[in-house]
Amino acid sequence: MTYSHIFKKPKAIIVHIEIFDFNKTNSPLNGANEFKELAVSSGANVVAEITGKLSKPTANLFLKKGKVEEIKEMVVDSCSEIVIFNHDLSPSQERNLEEFFGVRVLDRTGLILDIFASRASSHVGKLQVELAQLTHLSTRLVRGWSHLERQKGGIGLRGPGETQLETDRRLVGHRIRTIKKRLQKTHKQKEVNRYSRKKSRNKLAALVGYTNAGKTTLFNSITQDFQYTADKPFATLDSVTRRNAIPELGSLLFSDTVGFISNLPTKLVESFKATLDELRSADLLIHVVDISDEDFRFKIDKVIELLDELGLSQIPVLRVNNKSDKANIGDYKSFSKPKHGEVWISAQNKEGIDELIESINILMNGGIYKGWVELDPALGGLRSKLYSSGSVIQETTTELGLLQLQLQIGNDELSKLKLIEGFEVINDKKIIIKEAV
Repeated sequence: MTYSHIFKKPKAIIVHIEIFDFNKTNSPLNGANEFKELAVSSGANVVAEITGKLSKPTANLFLKKGKVEEIKEMVVDSCSEIVIFNHDLSPSQERNLEEFFGVRVLDRTGLILDIFASRASSHVGKLQVELAQLTHLSTRLVRGWSHLERQKGGIGLRGPGETQLETDRRLVGHRIRTIKKRLQKTHKQKEVNRYSRKKSRNKLAALVGYTNAGKTTLFNSITQDFQYTADKPFATLDSVTRRNAIPELGSLLFSDTVGFISNLPTKLVESFKATLDELRSADLLIHVVDISDEDFRFKIDKVIELLDELGLSQIPVLRVNNKSDKANIGDYKSFSKPKHGEVWISAQNKEGIDELIESINILMNGGIYKGWVELDPALGGLRSKLYSSGSVIQETTTELGLLQLQLQIGNDELSKLKLIEGFEVINDKKIIIKEAV
């Protein structure tokens, strides 16, 4: 027996309906394809796609009777096991559709939660996903145990004091409270870590962007790490922070985060509070864009909208147009404007990285100084800090016993050091990156 026979993919029908919205000025050009990628990524075998237009969803079945009957016929003909809607369904709509089709029905939120559950690997990530799932499930327990909703009187027929539905609600509520306490403990530990990082003056750059934009590939390139990458939505779920491996960037830290998506469920945003707090402590947000995607403008707007909702709009943003090699552009690197916070790269081919380094240094350090400084021997503590931060390239000693260090350091940090008595710049000509204007 082969592996595919043991783990057979369930047959699925996906439903993508366009809802007329005259106030909607920006919409994806290929929203149906993105939804299909999500369904396939969850492990479904998509056997049919249903599309259509609707002026207003109905209260009981979301769709009109004719479209629902059309889907039911397709379910029977294809022997499908699940119908997935690219919309958020109410609990009653979901139950009514399941009863009508005779198979399981899943909405967009349920699908995203299922993908997250299959990708979570860390303990915290699994707790966050479980919290989101239980919060979503708590609204769908109604009539789940209709045969036990009413208690009967009489000898031998009196119940234990609560119905099965009430028991489920109580257990789910208890589990939600337990998970929140555990996540709160983790959240406090992360606050301690962030405080230690701030105290040691290590700056953090967080990679953000739409799912499958190439954030993890770029993260691996900068940090020389080996995080899992794949050409599919939500390949990365757990936030990871590593020190950069590029000497020109000094002792910066980089954080790889979960990708955004349009119509991101509110419950997910609330559950991933610890991950989002990592973004709030960042000194720079690197917005990675898949510039080869025909929907890149829509996705850029969605990421900016989500950053505003999360209260992150005050943090400086560097836009990185990734996958430029696939965008059918000639010399795309010439489009880069490091001083204005926009560069064009190919993380896969490691092209445009020099322009990216220059832009990061301008935004985070005011540029980079590379040259010689002179220290009084009494400044041994400062010398030690410069070595610890990785700023020292080489060192010599003068005949008078003064220390001379060749540094590679941010202009902003150098300005602070110039104020220290006994610290003097003796070669101010080797500026490899000019100060930002």
